[in-house]
Amino acid sequence: MKISCEEASSICDKSQYKEASFWDIFKLRIHLLYCKACKAYSKKNSELTSMCDRAGLNMLSKDDKDQMKRDLEKKL
Repeated sequence: MKISCEEASSICDKSQYKEASFWDIFKLRIHLLYCKACKAYSKKNSELTSMCDRAGLNMLSKDDKDQMKRDLEKKL
């Protein structure tokens, strides 16, 4: 059940966007019990997520992204 720090950071990032499974989050929490570096990374990641939520940041829709891409390609 032991995971690497690289995998732990990946799971941490996924959980920020609510894409991590229950099992992944469980493995991450076990890892955070003994890895201080990943625990600090997870804490900073949580703070960033909280700040973004409070700021009310919105993402572009897929259609908007596609339109921007087409506009850029026309200009090049």
